[in-house]
Amino acid sequence: MQKYDLSKSYVKEVNSNIALETDQLSVFYGKKQATYDISLKIPKNSITALIGASGSGKSTYLRSLNRMNENGNTNVKGKIIYEGIDINSSKVNVYEVRKHIGMVFQEPNPFAKSIRGNITFALKNHGIKDKKVLEERVVSSLKQAAIWDEVKDHLDDSAMSLSGGQKQRLCIARAIAMQPDILLLDEPTSALDPVSTGKIEETLRELKKNYTIIIVTHNIQQASRVSDYTAFMHSGHLLEYNDTNSIFNNPEMQITNDYISGHFG
Repeated sequence: MQKYDLSKSYVKEVNSNIALETDQLSVFYGKKQATYDISLKIPKNSITALIGASGSGKSTYLRSLNRMNENGNTNVKGKIIYEGIDINSSKVNVYEVRKHIGMVFQEPNPFAKSIRGNITFALKNHGIKDKKVLEERVVSSLKQAAIWDEVKDHLDDSAMSLSGGQKQRLCIARAIAMQPDILLLDEPTSALDPVSTGKIEETLRELKKNYTIIIVTHNIQQASRVSDYTAFMHSGHLLEYNDTNSIFNNPEMQITNDYISGHFG
């Protein structure tokens, strides 16, 4: 028996410019349903945190937003609206989607290439050959990811020689080198020490000036520090969504209050 009533929810309607919207989005792994009819509007140039216990569907939902969940056993139903287009349609080119909606994963995963090669690899694969353009993207993305000063004299060194925090900022730089509109981050600091985590959080605050950021985090304090909006999920359901200050200081639902106050379970 469920301790909480999952038939109720409190999702605030956002009136600002919308970068991305899901309408009744449900994800199935075979016969198992992982998320249930999630309708959510993500404001532009903001950081939205997805919080909730393990198994709540946060990462499943996040990966759906640039169609990372696609394989033979996964079925994604509902709409994902970006620039007026349902990008969940089979008619939409998934590689084009990922140019506009980039992703950074939990574990830093740089390519076994030079620092410069990590940035230019995808660009070259998408047909950018002009050396001047490539070099401009290398510099600008590394600066935006707040790692330029640390690596500018080592661009031809292996990315594998970087620290964990540097690797993750390189992965952020690699994602934004494609000049996406939206950046998805799946627990990007869970494997990092507090100092590296702080640098990533500072980077995200700067990046939201130019990008819309959606971040999954288990770290409640991180969500309260960096996000403008917070979505609370439980058992695949979106239960509450509001500006972060309201979620943390005056949640509408008892289950949300229990989770953020540590009385959950």
